[in-house]
Amino acid sequence: MELLKEVSDFLNINTRLDLKAVALQNVLNITGSKEGLQLLLGCLDILKQLVILMQDESTAIAKDAALSAINISADEAGANAFITISESSQQDKEEKYTHNLIQVCMSSIMDKNSLLADPCCMILSNVTRPKYLVDRVITLIEKTNYSWDSVMAAFTAKKYNLKGANLHYLGPVFSNLTQSPSVRKYVMDKTSYVIQRLLPFTEYSDSIVRRGGIIGTLKNCCFDVEHHEWLLSKDVNILVYLLLPLAGPEEFDEEENDKLPLHLQYLPSTKEREPDPDIRIMLLEALEQLCATKKGREILRDNNTYVILRELHKSEKCKEVLLACENVVDILIRTEEEIGLDNIKDVDVPVEYKEKFEKMDEEFINT
Repeated sequence: MELLKEVSDFLNINTRLDLKAVALQNVLNITGSKEGLQLLLGCLDILKQLVILMQDESTAIAKDAALSAINISADEAGANAFITISESSQQDKEEKYTHNLIQVCMSSIMDKNSLLADPCCMILSNVTRPKYLVDRVITLIEKTNYSWDSVMAAFTAKKYNLKGANLHYLGPVFSNLTQSPSVRKYVMDKTSYVIQRLLPFTEYSDSIVRRGGIIGTLKNCCFDVEHHEWLLSKDVNILVYLLLPLAGPEEFDEEENDKLPLHLQYLPSTKEREPDPDIRIMLLEALEQLCATKKGREILRDNNTYVILRELHKSEKCKEVLLACENVVDILIRTEEEIGLDNIKDVDVPVEYKEKFEKMDEEFINT
């Protein structure tokens, strides 16, 4: 702790560059261990200084400060500490620097010439991961000068940042933020075409981070039953974008093929399924959510969802994915008379049965 206090003295933004760089390198090294993180969390002044140093004129200093913030915010207690500091920050207009990490990150992400855009996306991804921090971060974002539309435009642009930043980590940020109904409402605004701009990224091969983040976002949107018919309508056509990554190169007979959505018919022999099992699970969980209502189930059946899942099941090696696939198939192959409910989410499953089903799932995965 004494060493940290000594290091802290050299983290002032006005300190000589070489001394500041050495002190910052020591902090960065400390963030690499659990013990080091615990020490830093006992010295919140250093966290404040790191946010200030992310605004340093020296690119090297700003980058090391951002890397330190990434490591600290990856820890839940560190993320909470940064958000608490950001919430208590009240920058005077005459002050050049702020302790508000969210403001600093948003400014860097939206600055087309920023060299810190990608590290700042990673920080936002970290601090939005704990669910209890999501609404607090949303409040901080909405107090900045940047609208959701401007952030979405930056993310979906072919080349937004002129210094080579790709903003891929905004994908997980959107996934985390759509745990909140307010952000889901924005994404599913019927007049803004936001979700339609995200759909093509379900097949984005250049980045698993971006692809997985957007599929997580779509899955979260599927939890809102009242939007299911719209999501499954021609206005959005979400089913195609959820099924296409799960489809392989299989050839179907004419009858099965004709029932599939047009984009899923006659796929090339080179067509590959989504390679990441966690993403395949998210896609299947989204489909399961869309099976909540009778109307949703009928649309999935009418579009021959079953045959895509049947072929996936044949080739699947991951038991967690197999279980997720079977959960959807079990619903689709049952008749509506057997199901007996419009909305299956209305079923109140007793706790003892939930525990029994969870145990059965666990046994299936582990055998």
